[in-house]
Amino acid sequence: MSRAQPIVKCLVWDLDNTLWNGTLAEDGQVEVDDAVRAVVEGLDARGVLQAVSSRNDHDLAWARLEELGLAEYFVLAHIDWGPKSDSVRKIAERLNFALTTIAFIDDLPTERAEVGYHLPDVRCYPAEQARDLLGRPEFSPPVVTADARRRRLMYQAGFERDEQRERFEGADEDFLRSLDIVMNIGAAGAEDITRVEELTRRTSQMNATGVHYSKAALRSLLGAADHDVLVVSMTDRFGPHGAVGVVLIEKLPAVWRIKLLATSCRVVSFGAGAVLLRWLTGAAARAGVHLAADFRRTDRNRIMEVAYRFAGFTSGQCACLTSFSVPEGTDCLHLEPTRQDPPTTMRVAAPALHEGGGPADQWR
Repeated sequence: MSRAQPIVKCLVWDLDNTLWNGTLAEDGQVEVDDAVRAVVEGLDARGVLQAVSSRNDHDLAWARLEELGLAEYFVLAHIDWGPKSDSVRKIAERLNFALTTIAFIDDLPTERAEVGYHLPDVRCYPAEQARDLLGRPEFSPPVVTADARRRRLMYQAGFERDEQRERFEGADEDFLRSLDIVMNIGAAGAEDITRVEELTRRTSQMNATGVHYSKAALRSLLGAADHDVLVVSMTDRFGPHGAVGVVLIEKLPAVWRIKLLATSCRVVSFGAGAVLLRWLTGAAARAGVHLAADFRRTDRNRIMEVAYRFAGFTSGQCACLTSFSVPEGTDCLHLEPTRQDPPTTMRVAAPALHEGGGPADQWR
């Protein structure tokens, strides 16, 4: 597939004569072909999100989707009488997806033309191609991770979480405590490599170096005595966030070097990056080593430099830094760690990184 045609991350469906046969306003008992139903279920299993843009009465159309057992598959529904280009744009904005990753399917050439004119990056398909979508390369991710298979559930939980936050009366910290957040930090396994590689490639604002590690490079470090590859996941009372972070540590006798720290932008508002750095700082203090961190400025990762500085990392010199060299253009930050109090907004289940530190425990 060319770079101009990335994998579709969300397909926006028209309803009348596209998802279902017939027009709802004329026949309240419209039906969905088994072949189209299989496409909806198949895309969902691959991690392709789906939404609705339809000219219909919202309550009647949504009720029919529920009767057909399909409503749960759609993360967003714009069922109204406005321009469909407006609906598609709003869907992309709500999902925070680039328009190049959005597709739209409709039986009417005029509707496809309207969307194509206002949103030329959106790929438009006629309804008669609906049954063939699973065979098209742009709807076929090369690898389907565990997080991809539950992507729809994670987004639906996220929307519910956002609605609860808007209604919550109180401080942000109180709201976070009400979520019962658990951060799990563990050694990456072979089954995690695809998602870890994806995080290094797709995370830009919260990537401390902007460096992309290939799957082969990551696999070569699994089980290495002098490196830890850690994957971070989170859950709360609304459901899983999935894998949201990766840490690559080179462990030298006097210093642990954080070669990579990247977290998903989805969990910035939960303070995930700050908690992760505090946990690393406490672990290094218990091990009796200093911390060093590679940092390379990009046009988007200013927030990561702020996070390191806020955690106490400085540009000061230390003898421990002579035990390794960093790539050209990369700064090396340094910290003499101290014991850390646990966070007040979440529990952390993590391994003991220092030798003889014991099994994973709870930090709360």
